[in-house]
Amino acid sequence: MTAFGVGSPVRRIEDDRFVRGRGHYTDDLRFAGECFMAVVRSPHASAAIGRIDAAEALAAPGVVAVLTGRDAEADGIGGLVTAVRRRRRDGSPMAEPPYRALAVDRARFVGDAVAIVLAETAEAARDAAERVAVEYEELPAVTDAAEALAPGAPAVWPDLVPDNEAFVFEQGDRGAVDRALAAAAHVARLDFRISRVSANTLEPRNAIGLFDPGTGRYTLHSGTQSPHRLRLELAEHALFVPQSRIRVVAPDIGGAFGMKGSIYPEQILVLWAARRVGRPVRWQADRSESFLSDHHARDNLTSVELGLDGDGRFLALRVRTIANLGAYLAMNTPHSPTNNLGGLAGTYRTPAIHAEVIGVHTNTQPTAPYRGAGRPEATYAIERIIDVAAAEFGFDRIELRRRNMIRPSEMPYRTGLVFTYDCGDFPANMERALALADFDGFAERRRAAAERGRLLGLGIANPIEIAGGPEQNPGEEACEIRFDPSGGATILLGTHNHGQGHETAFRQVAHELLGLAPDRVEILYGDTDAVPHGKGTFGSRSIAAGGTALARAAGKIVARGREIAARLLEADPGDIEFAEGRFRIAGTDRSLALEEVARASFEPGRLPPSSELGLIEKAIVSARGATFPNGCHVCEAEVDPESGEWLLTRYTVVEDVGRVVNPLLVKGQVHGGVAQGFGQVAGEAIRYDAETGQLVTASFQDYRMPRAIDFPDFALESNEVPTAQNALGVKGAGEAGAVGALSAVTNAVLDALAPLGIRHLDMPLTPEQVWRAIRAAEEAGSAPQPEAVPARP
Repeated sequence: MTAFGVGSPVRRIEDDRFVRGRGHYTDDLRFAGECFMAVVRSPHASAAIGRIDAAEALAAPGVVAVLTGRDAEADGIGGLVTAVRRRRRDGSPMAEPPYRALAVDRARFVGDAVAIVLAETAEAARDAAERVAVEYEELPAVTDAAEALAPGAPAVWPDLVPDNEAFVFEQGDRGAVDRALAAAAHVARLDFRISRVSANTLEPRNAIGLFDPGTGRYTLHSGTQSPHRLRLELAEHALFVPQSRIRVVAPDIGGAFGMKGSIYPEQILVLWAARRVGRPVRWQADRSESFLSDHHARDNLTSVELGLDGDGRFLALRVRTIANLGAYLAMNTPHSPTNNLGGLAGTYRTPAIHAEVIGVHTNTQPTAPYRGAGRPEATYAIERIIDVAAAEFGFDRIELRRRNMIRPSEMPYRTGLVFTYDCGDFPANMERALALADFDGFAERRRAAAERGRLLGLGIANPIEIAGGPEQNPGEEACEIRFDPSGGATILLGTHNHGQGHETAFRQVAHELLGLAPDRVEILYGDTDAVPHGKGTFGSRSIAAGGTALARAAGKIVARGREIAARLLEADPGDIEFAEGRFRIAGTDRSLALEEVARASFEPGRLPPSSELGLIEKAIVSARGATFPNGCHVCEAEVDPESGEWLLTRYTVVEDVGRVVNPLLVKGQVHGGVAQGFGQVAGEAIRYDAETGQLVTASFQDYRMPRAIDFPDFALESNEVPTAQNALGVKGAGEAGAVGALSAVTNAVLDALAPLGIRHLDMPLTPEQVWRAIRAAEEAGSAPQPEAVPARP
């Protein structure tokens, strides 16, 4: 390992421009003659759309045009489609309701786009949007998934899905689980809700559309995690043109977290509008509009049952989930509740597992992946039910986990549900995390907290997730390495950097593979004209998938460079070795640096016969399979029983993300993921008025985001168990923190409250909810005084 190689804690190179305000974001771009778009959104959760009168808006100063869904239909503009298809209960394909860029006959959630206004300034567009008169006939609405399944509930799509049940998806062996649970000595049961959340990226969504009538070509500048996939969706489902007629450019992005991984109506609208008016069209959401129009996430109701024998060994797990899909099926809406169910197995030996997911339409925004995309929910189910089983049946919760944990000697291990883990040392993760967290000193800390009138709890979770895509189809990625005549290199990647540190990490990989100095390498991504193919950044896949492509392209560079070096050194290519950036004749001190060879590659007289000029190689490859990052989270939470307020006092993580490219980047990713998981437990929740369907948490005054003061110092260590599934041995780190935090933090708070007889509380665990639970326990006569709370081992 060199000072910049793989494994080095290199500070992020890209941060220099960010902290100096030199980032290059979509809203920084300016184009001659541009106009601004404002969206007219439905104020009703469910309403028939009648006449749209734009006369007053068109007469307002600076207004260029007002366009409606009927205009889009007349121009042959399509909409959004889902990429994940499931089946209904009877086995027939699920219905795919139309998701238009602008609603036509009916609005189906508060914020549904109904019309757009184009004007000379953003202020003029917004003012005119308020003057568009839309005749609405308000209709009954339903926003809760369970209520949407009740007989007589308002139907979101009366003609397509009259019962609101979009699909029923099953995995696992139902019969084996039924039999095992029936024979089990103990069966623990828990019903819980995973709250609906909003990603709330630092940079809200945006889009700038341009159209060249001379070439018939569109250009979209927009913050997106997957520029190439967005281009495909625009071409095939919205604009109906060849992909070559569309360029998508995604510059710096201020956060994405999965929410910016799907196509959105506004990205279609700015391109269509640019074609209509012959001018560039710009749209930038503010925070209020983001709450109303971003795809939300999570929002599940789950019942889980865990069967154990008399010694506490897991026999079977049954999980049933009702997933709120929202009104429409966005590109990845069915993905989160169904594609990562394998995580329910956790790090444990559970022979029989069965999962059933019912997807339900409601009058709410569509749901989409958000950091973890089903993985945190799966981990929450298994880690919460283990704590419940331990408490109900008298097992020590740590020992119960030890007893059922998969051992390294059992790898590869086929779980009871979908996944086959290729490698990992789960027991080592837990033992090291407990030691790092000073688990042995917890009892004393708990006694000390009781003396101060506080309740202290400890939570533990052993998360595991799939990274890199579905197990049998991890997905390809592209990389091209281009040397210029000066010997510098540009690496073009199909992944996208929106906070992960790719510009640093991929330079480190290039340094490791090719010996290139970081200041001699440029990283290019996010432009479909410059990078001809790519999949994007999501699912903790970038270093595994992109690194595999980079390794393959680097191998081609070395192979071609060896031929050129042999010519220059007057040696046989078979005698040329390559290491640390130099080609050397074996057994001698005669050598050339890769940069020297690259410069020579542009001089015809110095090349082998028939050799092409330049040193440029590319690769589009797939890793051998998905990987399974795993770890252990241990945290402590202190509760004030008088106010219900609680705070984290300790947080410890031991993560196995395979080979670590950059320890600082891994720590940053884990810290961020933990913060987002904590935020959902502590206060984040999208809520709707049950009667009207109005969004009542549409600002940060109502939607509580976590703050820096909410967190203690994090203790983080890596337990590197490299995988053989890709060339670098990496497993992915982007979602690891969030996958474990949801359950670890909840377990800690509920462990603090357990002596009061409080078994479970649904997130968010706000001070008010905790206070009410404590008061209810006191009224029930089950609550001892804080100073009498016994210490637990």
